[in-house]
This record gives sequence, C-alpha cells and structure tokens, in this order.
Amino acid sequence: MEDAVTIRLGYQIPNFTYPGVPVEELFDTVIAQAREAEGAGVDTVLLMDHFYQLPGIGTPDNPMLEAYTALGALATATTKAQLGTLVTGNTYRHPAVLAKTVTTLDVASKGRAILGIGAGWYELEHDDFGIEFGSFTDRFEKLEESLTIITGMLKGEQPTFEGKWYTSRNAMNNPRIRPTIPIMLGGSGEQKTFRLAARFADHMNIICAREDIARKIAVLKQRCEEIDRDPATLPTTWHATVVMAESEGEAKELLLRLPEARQAVAFVGTPDQVTEQIQRDVLDQGVDGLTFNLIPNGYVPGAVTMAGEALKRLVA
Repeated sequence: MEDAVTIRLGYQIPNFTYPGVPVEELFDTVIAQAREAEGAGVDTVLLMDHFYQLPGIGTPDNPMLEAYTALGALATATTKAQLGTLVTGNTYRHPAVLAKTVTTLDVASKGRAILGIGAGWYELEHDDFGIEFGSFTDRFEKLEESLTIITGMLKGEQPTFEGKWYTSRNAMNNPRIRPTIPIMLGGSGEQKTFRLAARFADHMNIICAREDIARKIAVLKQRCEEIDRDPATLPTTWHATVVMAESEGEAKELLLRLPEARQAVAFVGTPDQVTEQIQRDVLDQGVDGLTFNLIPNGYVPGAVTMAGEALKRLVA
C-alpha cells in the first residue's frame, strides 16, 4: 500500500449538458474544465462512470460520455492532474479488461491514472444495456473477486483465478509505466466496502451524509485495525456538492438549479462561507481531503478556478 495521500483535492465533472454548446464542441468544454481545475491547484480530475445521467442531476437521456474513452483524451490535454473515475462501476467490465484499461490510461497520461472503483448501483443502466445487476450480495462478491485479479495485474503479475463470478488465466498486462496504480474505493458501507478498502485500497472516498462522517472515519479505522493495517496508510476524501459564487445571493440563485434533495446537502455561499462550512463539517471530522463537483454551474469559465483556489487552501 502507498503511504502518501493519493488525493487531496479532486474535481469531479458530473455532467456533459452545456446549453448552447453543440455536440461537436462538447468535449472542448470538458477539456476546458480539466485544464481550469489543473491550473487552480486541483490535483485530480474525475469523471463519473455511467452510461446515463443520474437522478438528481438530470434525466437519463442527457449527454453522458463513456468514462475511460474520455479520460484517455484528457490524458493528452492535461499535464499534471491525476485522472480517474468517481467511481468505476465494477459490473460494467471484466476485471482483467478493467486492469488493462486503467493501465493504458496510466501509460497515456505518463503515470497519472487512479483506479476508482465501487460495486455498482444504477439498475436502469444494467437493465437497458443487458448487464446483469444481481443482488447486493452478488455485486460485492463480484467486487472482491475483481480486486483480487486487478491488484495482481496492476503489479505486473499474471494472476490465475477461478472464482464464482470471474476467471483469469495467466492474465498479462503490458506495457506498464509504474510498479502499480493507486486504487480508490468509493462508498459508505461499513461492513463490506470498508472491509474491502482496508484489504485492497490505497485511498477511500467516503460518500455519506455530513453528520455521519466522524462515525464513518472511526469505523474505517476499525476495519484497518482488524487486519493489522495502520489506518494512516488509508487516506480519505469526502465527496461534496459545492455551490459557490462571489456573493451569497448569487450562490442561492444557483442553488435553485438543483433538485430539492441535492439542495439540502450542498455547501452554498461565497468562497469564504463554503470553506468555513467544509472545514467544520468535513475536515475537522477527520477526513484527509476533498472531492467536489459544481453541478449547478454546468460549465461557466472561472467557476472551477474560484472553487479550486478556495478549497485548496483547506488541504494544502
């Protein structure tokens, strides 16, 4: 396991709906966001791994780019930021194929890939694409088997594995540019996700209500200690929706673009107001870093810079 914090400040691009932007210019807007984030001091740029837009952000038919194709293109358009997903749906790809895919991203980006991964949850995508969804237990069994195969392949081993869900036979993974690639698990499950993170992950991105953060951190430490892992070797981030503007009034107007359920959990206000909230409610609860999105902004040039420069002061 790596003993350095994998992510201190990550910017997630949560949608590809940009009013007035034709499809042929859509990816130019994605590149502009990634470059702006990089310039503002954000250390990691993240995409969602979905085929449809998520409830609470838009409708399923809204534009949604395939994550790893888009990340490969961003590898040539950025120079410093780590690149990954928040997070890859394990069920969408065979683990050996996923290991090959993220390793190719690592080569293309000259060593900037992170493998964010979770069990998968969006049933509609599975049904429409003909991918088996299965039960909650099924999906976590699959995730554990996948991680067993993937961790070996990322290290250049040739794993042979016969599981309930997946098999591999001397699976090779060349070329590689680093001894391994950091693995980030995303989620909040104390029994399954946190146990897998303690065993396999270099980083844990916690997704939960802010009032639950301190308890989640305590449980994650406990899961590490149960297998004699130093909790300090499993750094954490927490994922926040940020609504930030120069004035509180402007921020409240932006907030109205969010569905009510997301309005209730967003951090809203001026840069100073938002950073104060996040310091108190997130970082003071024991989290090491932050991932954030700016859903209501769509993409307005300067918005990512404002948020990135404000938030990086918290995690410097």
